[in-house]
Amino acid sequence: MSHVRTVESLNQAGRGLLEVGTGDSPHGLHPRLEQLNERWEFVRCETERRQLQLENNLSQVQDVTMEIQDLLQWLENTDLRLSSSKTVWGMPDSASERLNAHLELCNEMDSKLHAYTDVRNAIRRMLESSNVTRGSSTEHSICILEQKWATVYGKVQDRKAKLNEGLSLAKEFHCNVQELLTRMAKCEEAIGVLPVPSFVLDTVCGQLQDHRTLVSEVNCYGEKKTVVESAGSRLTELSRKEDCDVVHNLIMTVHDRYRKLHQRTTERGRTLEDVKKNAKQFSESWRLLVDWMTEVEQTLDTHKEIAVDHEEIKLQLTEQKDFQKLLRSKRPMYEATLKSGRGLHERSQSAQDRQHLENLLSELRDSWDTISGKSMERQHKLEEALLFSGRFTDALQALNDWLYRAEPQLAEDVPVGGEKDTVNNLIDKHKVFQKELGKRAGCIRTLKRSVRDLTRSSTADAHWLQEQMDELEARWEDVCKLSVSKQARLEAALQQAEKFDRLVHSFLEHLAEAERVLRYGVIPEEEEALLAFRKQHEESITSLRSQEMELESIRCLNEEILSSCHPDSIITLKSWISVTKTRYEEVQTWAQQQGQRIQASLSALEAEREKLQRLLDWISSAGEALNLRDQEPPAESIEHNQELIVQHMVFMEELNRKLPEVEHATKSCKQKLIPKQQASPCRKALTKRRSTLKLQPTVVPLPLENLDPQTPQLCQLVSHWQKLWLLALARQGRLEQHEQGLQEMEEFANFDFNVWRKRYMQWISHLKSRILDVFRNIDRDQDGRISKKELIDNVLASKFPTNSLEMNAVANIFDMNGDGFIDYYEFVSALHPSRDPYRRTLDADQINEEVGRQVSQCNCPKRFQVEQISANRYRFGDSQQLRMVRILRSTLMVRVGGGWTALDEFLVKNDPCRVKGRTNLKIKEKYLFDNSRRGGSSKTLTVSRSNSSLSLYSSASAPSSPLTRKALLRRSLSGDRCNRPRSSIAALGSDLQFSTAGDDDSLSPSEEAERLPT
Repeated sequence: MSHVRTVESLNQAGRGLLEVGTGDSPHGLHPRLEQLNERWEFVRCETERRQLQLENNLSQVQDVTMEIQDLLQWLENTDLRLSSSKTVWGMPDSASERLNAHLELCNEMDSKLHAYTDVRNAIRRMLESSNVTRGSSTEHSICILEQKWATVYGKVQDRKAKLNEGLSLAKEFHCNVQELLTRMAKCEEAIGVLPVPSFVLDTVCGQLQDHRTLVSEVNCYGEKKTVVESAGSRLTELSRKEDCDVVHNLIMTVHDRYRKLHQRTTERGRTLEDVKKNAKQFSESWRLLVDWMTEVEQTLDTHKEIAVDHEEIKLQLTEQKDFQKLLRSKRPMYEATLKSGRGLHERSQSAQDRQHLENLLSELRDSWDTISGKSMERQHKLEEALLFSGRFTDALQALNDWLYRAEPQLAEDVPVGGEKDTVNNLIDKHKVFQKELGKRAGCIRTLKRSVRDLTRSSTADAHWLQEQMDELEARWEDVCKLSVSKQARLEAALQQAEKFDRLVHSFLEHLAEAERVLRYGVIPEEEEALLAFRKQHEESITSLRSQEMELESIRCLNEEILSSCHPDSIITLKSWISVTKTRYEEVQTWAQQQGQRIQASLSALEAEREKLQRLLDWISSAGEALNLRDQEPPAESIEHNQELIVQHMVFMEELNRKLPEVEHATKSCKQKLIPKQQASPCRKALTKRRSTLKLQPTVVPLPLENLDPQTPQLCQLVSHWQKLWLLALARQGRLEQHEQGLQEMEEFANFDFNVWRKRYMQWISHLKSRILDVFRNIDRDQDGRISKKELIDNVLASKFPTNSLEMNAVANIFDMNGDGFIDYYEFVSALHPSRDPYRRTLDADQINEEVGRQVSQCNCPKRFQVEQISANRYRFGDSQQLRMVRILRSTLMVRVGGGWTALDEFLVKNDPCRVKGRTNLKIKEKYLFDNSRRGGSSKTLTVSRSNSSLSLYSSASAPSSPLTRKALLRRSLSGDRCNRPRSSIAALGSDLQFSTAGDDDSLSPSEEAERLPT
């Protein structure tokens, strides 16, 4: 289109030649002009068609490119999201939430799959139709997109699989834990309701069989516990800390529950084995005795009848004596079995077991008594038969022998005392002897009658027989008396044994209760509770002393019993005395130790009370000293003030050294409960602005703030310490403030504004800021001026090294007209004293002249419009945006976006006649062919001046609304398309402001952009 003027010139020249009729061949010129115009029109149409086609192809490529870029951006974000967050497992709820969140990402990727497929198909169609060349950037982009899609899709699927695996593992772990805990709880309940171990052998064997089944079940729980622990350890490898804590807690719960269950099972098994052992021993002994006694009883029943011949009678009597010896040899076993049975009966807790054991013991005693009775009855019959057979002497000798054997056992010096079980055994033996003695009484009567008959019939041996009979009767009377005496002694011994047993058990119970109080009692820390505890300890000591008297009575009774004690009970009685004495000494030791601890606690409380009083005295004296120092006049020199500061620092060091003592004295105080909604003063102070924080002193936490003292003395200590602390900090702040004031006065004496100004300008340059930016930062209300207070506060709040005295002087220098306010030109003039404060008028004139000169070079039929709104503010073209213009280093600069550009470069981009490479049809119709329709217009530049008075911030007014990327690129194919990179939307908007036709009916691009949605 650069040959348009050439064609027009040729047409104009040809028409001129044809009008004047000059030339060699006027008739040949006209056809050639028509041919030229036809060819030109053909070229123009083909060019426009080609242009439209290329623009259409470009639009498609740009659309696809935008889609590719969007997909790549989304894939990059997704990849970054997947890479930055690792796969996390946890409990079922949290794992389900993470899986649902990831499934949303999967759904989003599935929704992007349609766009991805469309983009790939579009690129393939373009490649097939040769709209896009092979090896182009678009093909390269689609390859990158395919690779990125495959990578991200694989990561998403892997993450999904891992999250599904984690959720299934978490659910399985949770279900296994709950099931295992439920089963173990039921098992514990089942163990709790199991019957107590039975002392019947058959029953306890059945209980052991059931217990083995229970043990196998508990072992199964142990295997399941191992599986749960392995699953939990695997789950914690990829779980967060809070989920790991929950998993560990569940595992520990399972472990503790299993440990308790296993312990209870083991204890029950051990108890059952012990009970079975004792029951088996008793059952075997009982069975052996019963079988032997049954056999013996049958033997006694099947014995021969009493013989008539005295020799046979003597032989049967000898056999009977041997049997009695055998029976006496079985008696220890019988007594041991009875003792074992009674022990089992006492330990048994079941009524059925007790009844069964009573039946067994009764059967054993009945069998033994039956055999003993039958043996004594046979003995008696044999002796009577021997007597009736005429062997009077042998019968008399047999009775004498029996009495001789019985008399030593009934002697007064035979000990019958002892512990309760031994005395009961002796009583049982004596009862058996009394039964035998009663049966021997018949033999004695028979002998008396026989002697009387013999003495009547024969007088030869009458005297000797009477002597033997008298001797037998005397011995019989002695044995009967001794039997009665032993019975009385056994009853007395039984009473002593029962009394001794009762005293010992009562004494041990009292000692156990006293030990629980003395050994495991916790000594309180409060004084009142400690005094009450000491009173309770004194009562325990008094009770223990009364127990000492009881111990002495037990010892005396034990010595009395030992004086006539049976040999079988000596060891038992001595062991009881040793146990009671040892237990009493142990409890006495615990009582002494507790008394020592109580006394130590009371001594410590007394020492703390004295220490607390010393602290209160020191705090009072320190507070008085601070008050006296505060009443002194302030220092007039820095040296004097430094001495006061050093003196106060020594006091602060001493105060800090006392702080650990105060904290130790108040360590027994409870902490106050601070609600979450109540924020501390330090936290509230941090929410303020930075400038406000810098103007305020540093907030120091108050010591002992959260303590809640319980005693009046501690309340007084805490309050006095806090007051002293605040007084010390206040004095320190006053001294530092006074020193700062003295230093400021000393520095202000040599104050030089030029030095201050240079430092401030260097500080602004170091911040990479402009004076305008600094002024706007201070002027928060945007009225174009600032007060002196605003200037002082803002500079003091910044990090610039200065003080209030300097800033007061600086503010007075900045306020040139003395109205109390500083505008921008006063601000700049104070910082740049070499500049003329009235130079702005000259700059404005120079800017106006330069703008007029630059715009006058416009060759468009309709001149490029420039309107001056205010000083240094212009409106260019049809745009409604105000732009600031200034002179920078002898170059006229225009404000564009966030930077500056030269005016000639700005006009090259925005003046239609200077735009290079434009093919916009509307520009051509508006500016190039407007002359053929409306004629030429004046080339004079009309720069209008608005009477509006804009503020300093008029140049910062908002530009026209920017178009979105697709709204800018998807314009109609009528020639409005702007071929710009996607990354510069602002540049697209600024370029399109001057690329519209000049018809009054058409909308300008800026107006069209404003109407489009952003």
